[in-house]
Formats: sequence, C-alpha cells, structure tokens
Amino acid sequence: MRLILLGPPGAGKGTQAARLVETYGIVQLSTGDMLRAAVAAGTETGLKAKAVMEAGDLVSDEIVNQIVSDRISEPDCARGFILDGYPRTLAQADAVEEMMQRKGRRLDAVVELVVDDRALVGRIVKRAEDAKAAGQPVRKDDTPEVFDERLRAYYKSTAPLTGYYYAKGNLKTIDGMASIDEVTAEINAVLKAL
Repeated sequence: MRLILLGPPGAGKGTQAARLVETYGIVQLSTGDMLRAAVAAGTETGLKAKAVMEAGDLVSDEIVNQIVSDRISEPDCARGFILDGYPRTLAQADAVEEMMQRKGRRLDAVVELVVDDRALVGRIVKRAEDAKAAGQPVRKDDTPEVFDERLRAYYKSTAPLTGYYYAKGNLKTIDGMASIDEVTAEINAVLKAL
C-alpha cells in the first residue's frame, strides 16, 4: 500500500498515519525525518542537504526528491509507505510520479482529509493546552498566528495537489472533521475498496 496523505496543518494526518502504520504494517515517511536520517547516515545526498541547511538555506526540490527516491527503495518500504508532508508542490508531485514509474511502482491512493479551517484553530489551541497539561513541550507552531501562516502556505503551494490527484483518479476525500475513530474507519473502508 503506497499512500500520500493530504490536508492542511492540524487536519489529523499524523494521527491517521500512525494508525495506518499499525494496521497495514507500512512505513510513515516524513521529509524532515528522511532529511535528518540522510544527513546522519552521511549519504551523498545527505551531505548535500547538510551543506545547504548549515548555510541556512532551504533544501532544493532536487535534493528532497532524491532523498525520497532513495528512501522508498529501502527494504522496509517493500510492503508500502505513507508519504507525510511530501509532495508539497506540483513540481514535487510530478517528481513522485516519475520516481514511481522508474521503480515500476504506483501510488494506491492519495487520501485528503477535508476540514473546516476555522475549526482547526481550535484543534491547534487544544493540542497546545493538552501538551502543557501533560508536561510535554508545546510545538512552536501551535499558536493561532503561526498556524494562520502555515495555513496560507498550504493553500498557496499544496492545495493545488487536490486537483492534480483528482485528475489522475487517485484522490480519495475523507471528512476530517469527524471523530478520530470515524476518520480511521472511513480511510480503512476506502483502502479496502481499492
């Protein structure tokens, strides 16, 4: 099972990805984690990424795409994977298509969690309050101001992927405002029907 999760920040992608990992025995792949792992492993691409990050610049699509391509070729991805936080742009989506074709694979589905943006602010605030109450660190992006900035960035760069994957017949939309368990059940129903 090879999946992409789409949806704005706070939509529940991380929560649902963790459940999919458990249910299907597949790997969740986050670009941040993949970048850090490639840097730590000292791979050729990881060293390029390290130099860019140390210079304070953004890692290019070319480097990120290569890191993703390398990672999905690893043995633990043979049963499948979930791309979380990637692709973020149409150019990256094209790169995913190309790398999957080169590897003789295909995406099974792109699952979009559709949510009410204003309700997401409440989710973010609650997540921060829950973390504080549990004595855990609060994510620096769990403030309404930072969230609004992230949401604008999502709609500018990532939201166009909905149309891209709809046109390819891969898009499966899920009501992300339902309860966590209801969202999980809806995703599982969609995946079983593939």
